[in-house]
Amino acid sequence: MAIERRYEFVMLFDVENGNPNGDPDAGNMPRIDPETGLGIVTDVCIKRKIRNYVEVTREGEEGFNIYVKEGVLLNDQHRLAYEAYELEPKDKELPKDEKQAKELTGFMCKNFFDIRAFGAVMTTKVNCGQVRGPIQINFARSIDPIIPQELTITRVATTNEKEKAKGGHEMGRKQIVPYGLYRVEGYISAHLAQKVTGFDEEDLEVLWEALMNLFEHDHSAARGKMATRKLYIFEHDSALGNAPSHLLFEAIKVQKKEEKPARHFNDYSVTVDLEKVPTGVRLIEKL
Repeated sequence: MAIERRYEFVMLFDVENGNPNGDPDAGNMPRIDPETGLGIVTDVCIKRKIRNYVEVTREGEEGFNIYVKEGVLLNDQHRLAYEAYELEPKDKELPKDEKQAKELTGFMCKNFFDIRAFGAVMTTKVNCGQVRGPIQINFARSIDPIIPQELTITRVATTNEKEKAKGGHEMGRKQIVPYGLYRVEGYISAHLAQKVTGFDEEDLEVLWEALMNLFEHDHSAARGKMATRKLYIFEHDSALGNAPSHLLFEAIKVQKKEEKPARHFNDYSVTVDLEKVPTGVRLIEKL
């Protein structure tokens, strides 16, 4: 059964000596707002990590396949729906029979977690329609301006005989943020879950689990040390909700304790103004 309540959430995560989200248009330097100096992590990056976590922890479980993943053709994913209903796909067209078209889209929602969560545009050559997902995630922004650094690194091994004959070491570059605390906000619509994708209570618990452990199976030399530090959830007692999301987000305040460069999460204080959480909304602190 699809979720019946509206939710918003605020997540705080940090990076230490790593690159949380490189910009390919800027030599893979950490993304940054050029006017404010605040660091940015895109919604696409965060959704990718959620998908990766679910793929690792729910592999083989019915209904928890991942639709968007590396090396997989989307048309092949769509063919699974046509094969399940013994239908033959027509070039870029859904079946004219409305029931059959809904069955194809429903199959994709039922079998793929990320379609139930984020929706998908499946209007490719093998057409399975499109759905709008109940979960929307904003860009994450750092609490304070970040100062990206580009470090020179060396490698003792050489690539080929020509490089070996030159002697010395091969050089490379590594982009890092010494420290940054980021805040990301998200929304979960019960209306879209009920009317469109069927995102249910089990899916919701998987999402919270993924956010709390977002970086535990995603460590790499490039990303350095990353961790989810706080997860606040606003649970409304109805599908339509009881307060504007922006006012709820304002209840969570993050401030630096001292006017010096932060190098740890403990250099910040996180406060919750419960007076801004009205009747009909429950604040849940997961971390």
